Amino acid sequence: MAKYSGPKCKLCRRAGEKLFLRGERCESSKCAMVKRNYPPGMHGQKGQVRLTEFGTQLKEKQKAKKIYGLQERILHNYYLKAANSKGNNAELMLQLLELRIDNLIYRAGFAPSRAKARQLVNHGHFLIKGRRVNIPSYQVKINEIISVSEKKLATTNFQTVLKTIEKKEIPQWLKVDKQKLSCQLIAKPTLEDIKPPFALNQIIEFYSR
Repeated sequence: MAKYSGPKCKLCRRAGEKLFLRGERCESSKCAMVKRNYPPGMHGQKGQVRLTEFGTQLKEKQKAKKIYGLQERILHNYYLKAANSKGNNAELMLQLLELRIDNLIYRAGFAPSRAKARQLVNHGHFLIKGRRVNIPSYQVKINEIISVSEKKLATTNFQTVLKTIEKKEIPQWLKVDKQKLSCQLIAKPTLEDIKPPFALNQIIEFYSR
């Protein structure tokens, strides 16, 4: 399946709720869900159609894909890895999503959205153990420190971050140095920590059919 490259606001309208795909715009009055709180398309104003059980599961899966910017194969692989591990499958799957380096950079406030965080990782702006990481799906381990390359700190992207990061709410399982723009994973997040805007159990049921 090809990566979606159309307007991100349409994805929120299709899901029927804010997915926070465009950073600060999603918090403002310019958000499409404020202006047009109905599905896109010529029949959109009729509202959301009633979904079957399968349709509900599919919708939850699509929401997770859109929020984390994943293709179907990657999300399915996360499910398989969680299903084949001991423990709460939903929590294990959530941890696989949350411990991606692009997501942690977003959570730490170093990027306004996951899409921007992914772009910064692809361009080699971040280091782990002094080595550049340019794979957005890299799974960060406990106590690993993500830092910004010294050559990149002076760029416009990170100068803007330094001015705005104080307003960012940082999760308890991340330790962030707001002056040096580095963060350390100190624990794996739980379902209670994250409370994702999609039903993980529905996604697991969809894949386990």
